[in-house]
Amino acid sequence: MAERQVLPSRRAFITGVAGFTGRYLAYSLAQAGYEVFGLAQDAVEVPHVARLFTGLLNDAERLLGIVGEVRPNVVAHLAAISFVAHGDADEIYRTNVQGTRHLLDALVNAGSQCSSVLLASSANVYGNATAGVLTEESPPAPANDYAQSKLAMEKEAKLYQGCLPIIIARPFNYTGVGQTANFLIPKIVDHFRRRAPVIELGNLDVARDFSDVRSVVVAYQKLLESPAAVGQTFNVCSGHAYTLMQVVDMAKAITGHDIEVRVNPAFVRQNEVKLLQGSCERLIGVIGGTSGIALEETLRWMLGFNGSEVS
Repeated sequence: MAERQVLPSRRAFITGVAGFTGRYLAYSLAQAGYEVFGLAQDAVEVPHVARLFTGLLNDAERLLGIVGEVRPNVVAHLAAISFVAHGDADEIYRTNVQGTRHLLDALVNAGSQCSSVLLASSANVYGNATAGVLTEESPPAPANDYAQSKLAMEKEAKLYQGCLPIIIARPFNYTGVGQTANFLIPKIVDHFRRRAPVIELGNLDVARDFSDVRSVVVAYQKLLESPAAVGQTFNVCSGHAYTLMQVVDMAKAITGHDIEVRVNPAFVRQNEVKLLQGSCERLIGVIGGTSGIALEETLRWMLGFNGSEVS
């Protein structure tokens, strides 16, 4: 009879591990002593990952095989279509809703004994809030397909709460080194790094609660390790909102570079969420806080004025 394999006691499985957030979370969990396994669409090099599996969330049979092989202790589901202006609505729902269901089915059918399954939703589920601070009890009012898909994922996850230790995270906007330039702050940073004379933006009065990706992954890791988090939904945010012009002004102050800001009507979205500012009171109550990094410090890091990128 073959000797029974003894599995390490700290095995983490991250979907979307090759993405912006996934790479930082893989580093954070590996530093904490986890053996990190990941799922990515393509075979790419991802540091700090013991083994990378390739495949799509909608390949249910392959997902079942992967989960059965890894037998993770904690799961972080980050894989998603995460760009709000993504043009293919069908793909958004296939990936964000149907793909999540396939993962949860795989965890159940593989007899998973994991202690926590974190699902990354989005603060976009709150929709067009124009005043006040959003708590987890604020009524959802999604204003685009991306937000609708994330809310549908949350509702779908409730069907599994009796058999899986699910945690819902609703991150507000966050950024950092390595985020693609089709997101707002990396676009602004890129223009300042190139010392471009002009930048074209959409609504300048749009205000967002921005966090540093390094703070977000600390929150995710602490949630994964907190038994009290299971069954709950958490805003992951800084608790402060900044307009795009405030971000531009910070970048001007850091770099000493002046730039002309023009409003391009093509960048002004319909159903734009005017204000997204979150309350992190519930999050802090469970995990005791994150490595709260000020937006100015994040911008300095991205602009190359201090700090270093996770490798």
